[in-house]
Amino acid sequence: MKKLLSLTLAAALVGVPSLLGPASLRADDKGKEQERLENAGQVMKEIINIPDNIPQDLLDKADCVVVMPSVLKAAFVFGGSYGRGAMTCRSGDDFHGPWGAPTMMALEGGSFGFQLGGQATDFVLLVMNQGGARGILSSKVKLGADASAAAGPKGRDAAAATDATMRAEVLTYSRARGLFAGISLEGSTLRPDNDANTRVYGKKLDAKDIALHNAAPIPPSAKDLISTLTEHSPKNLSN
Repeated sequence: MKKLLSLTLAAALVGVPSLLGPASLRADDKGKEQERLENAGQVMKEIINIPDNIPQDLLDKADCVVVMPSVLKAAFVFGGSYGRGAMTCRSGDDFHGPWGAPTMMALEGGSFGFQLGGQATDFVLLVMNQGGARGILSSKVKLGADASAAAGPKGRDAAAATDATMRAEVLTYSRARGLFAGISLEGSTLRPDNDANTRVYGKKLDAKDIALHNAAPIPPSAKDLISTLTEHSPKNLSN
């Protein structure tokens, strides 16, 4: 009888983690997404406040901004993993409203993974037209193929940028070891991270509805990201 009771108790204890585990994992995953949004806000704030940063006239013409904080080279070299972050757009079908709630994004693969070195790298991408923004919000987009991409120019204005750069749908930047520069991300793909959106907002939502149609309120963890962009580029000055 004692042996049977011990076995029954052991089986019950083994079952406890399996009963509690999924909820615990969900809470942990949501915490990671919130931390990712907080880090994205910090990255945007720091980059906007450095002297040789993103040209103001480009930021003012961007329809959306994507921030990928602390991407590691190893994430792209081993196992087909990817960098994750958030994309916020000027709301409304014409992209001329205030910056909207962020949709979580995934940046996958590409030869640029071998350019990063051993340090964590932050990426900032400016989406410069409505076609590029709608494509990224709808499905997986390959940079350089489905959407034209170029390394973004730096400085107080974009006067020195080439015509090819100014025609690009996506301008890309990196920051590693304190150095901020344009970087080519051609060959990589960018897509909505729908599972992460579900964890952040508590229900399944379309990325386009989150970014453009106020389908969800801005989460507290994204307040820094949105307030920084609102302060430094409150209006869309593109045609």
